[in-house]
Amino acid sequence: MLRPSWDTYFMQITHLVATRGTCLRRKVGAVLVRDRQILTTGYNGPPRGVPHCDELGGCLRDKLNVPSGERHEISRAVHAEQNAIIQAAVHGISIKGATLYATNQPCSLCTKMLINAGVLEFVIADGYPDDLALQIMEQAGVLLRRIDVKAEGISQP
Repeated sequence: MLRPSWDTYFMQITHLVATRGTCLRRKVGAVLVRDRQILTTGYNGPPRGVPHCDELGGCLRDKLNVPSGERHEISRAVHAEQNAIIQAAVHGISIKGATLYATNQPCSLCTKMLINAGVLEFVIADGYPDDLALQIMEQAGVLLRRIDVKAEGISQP
């Protein structure tokens, strides 16, 4: 039996968390970890009690032909990383010094929030078309690592 590395273990969990997302464009999962312990998780979807896009006839961003990585303010969804930060705040959990595991590279908005919360290591499975986020990460000294879960021979959930 092949035992997954810690990176693979947490990345597999991000993919499972993403299955809760309700975004019609992209399901994203995020897990904040410190000392090999999960602090919080988050997935993308509208705020509590607010209808999901599929209940409103589709994605507004699709209807307006907004490219991925642009005009975040039009989205009804709270990003997975934002929800992970919010869960930490709601439950009184410091995420300073944590590592973010995410199915996708954070956007520039999430990157700024994570940096200000003290998260300076991001481990991602896939990219995201936001060059400003990459520039901010570099300037802040964020360690960005991309890992391929399939490379370890362990299937994703």
